[in-house]
Amino acid sequence: MTLKEVLIQLQSLSNDKMIAHNKKNGADKNQYGVKLGDIRNIGNKIKQDHDLALELWKTKNIDARLLACLIINPKALSKEDLDAMAKSLDFAQVADWFSAYTLKDHPQKAYLRQIWINSENKWAARLGWALTAGSIAKGAEGLDLDKLLSRIEKEMPEAPPETQWTMNFALGYIGIHHPGYRKRALEIGERLGMYKDYPVSKGCTSPFAPIWINEMVSRQKK
Repeated sequence: MTLKEVLIQLQSLSNDKMIAHNKKNGADKNQYGVKLGDIRNIGNKIKQDHDLALELWKTKNIDARLLACLIINPKALSKEDLDAMAKSLDFAQVADWFSAYTLKDHPQKAYLRQIWINSENKWAARLGWALTAGSIAKGAEGLDLDKLLSRIEKEMPEAPPETQWTMNFALGYIGIHHPGYRKRALEIGERLGMYKDYPVSKGCTSPFAPIWINEMVSRQKK
C-alpha cells in the first residue's frame, strides 16, 4: 500500500467518539480518530513495511504514527533514529505503542534506557522510565532499586505528567515484584499521593501506588 492509500483508509475509519477521546487526552487536530482495533487490523494486513512506516511517521498524524509502530522494522533503526523519534513524540498513546512495539526487542534499548531516564525531554524520559519499569518487572538485573526509589521520591512530584505516569509504573513494579523494597515503595506512594483520586472504571485497579501494589500482591497469593 502507498502512503496515500493508507491515509485514505485511515480517514475513512474516522470515529467522532475517538476524536473526542484523543482530544481529551491532549491530541491536536492532526488525527482521524481511528479506533485502536481498526489500526491493528490494517497493521495485520500490511504486516511489515519499514519504508511505509517511516513515511507514516513523518506525517505526525496520530493514527498514522500508531500504525507505523506496528509495521516498522525496529532492527533497521539506529539508536540515533530511535532517539529522534522519541523526541518527536507528542501524544501518550503513540509513545506507549512506540515503547511496546518499536523499542520492545531493540538491541539498543538498554543503552537508550540509561540515556532517556536522565533526559530533559519529557517524552524521552517517559520512555526511559517505561523501559526501567519493564526491567524491574523482569528481575531488575543491574538496577539499583534503592537509588531508583530515591529518584522517584525526589523527582516525581515536579516531573511533567507524561513522565510521572511511567515513573509511577516503576514505583509500582518495585513494590509488586521486589518484596524487600515493598514497604519503602508503599511509604513513598502514600507520601507522594500521586493518582490517589484518579478516576477508574468499575473492575479496574487504581494507579495509586499503595492500592495498586497491595492489589497485585494479594492476587499473587491466591
